[in-house]
Amino acid sequence: MKTIASWLTLSLSFLMLCACVAVDAGSGGAGEMEIRSGKIEQITQTQMQTNHDSGVGAILGGLGGVGLGSLIGRGTGRDVAMIAGALAGAAGGNYAEKKAYDQPKDAQQIIVRTKSGVLVSVTQPTNPALTKGMAVYVEGAGSEARVVPQS
Repeated sequence: MKTIASWLTLSLSFLMLCACVAVDAGSGGAGEMEIRSGKIEQITQTQMQTNHDSGVGAILGGLGGVGLGSLIGRGTGRDVAMIAGALAGAAGGNYAEKKAYDQPKDAQQIIVRTKSGVLVSVTQPTNPALTKGMAVYVEGAGSEARVVPQS
């Protein structure tokens, strides 16, 4: 029993450490950001999927499953119940987290013609301050790009 508990603790610690991400310019930390300027040519209302899959639901569900599984039987049967409880709890916790937090949000697809003549399309959460013809900055690139009004 102590061996399985040690392996579960070691595995959980490993998962927690692997979840840490280094912060750099590409992940929102300090660094350089490309900024382009232009005018909004088109704004289309749409929806975007959120990404709140942090894994907390799976971890808490797994721990709860281990706790419930430890109340069943003795010896090998208890170990099997703990493992089955951890798996079922992790799957249930992940499902509950996605159901509660992964709902589509209102968004805008904004097409900006930059000063160089290039069209840039950005999908971002709704910003009612943006209107067609407005002078804007396009900050960043890829999925991190945002359109903000020029002041």
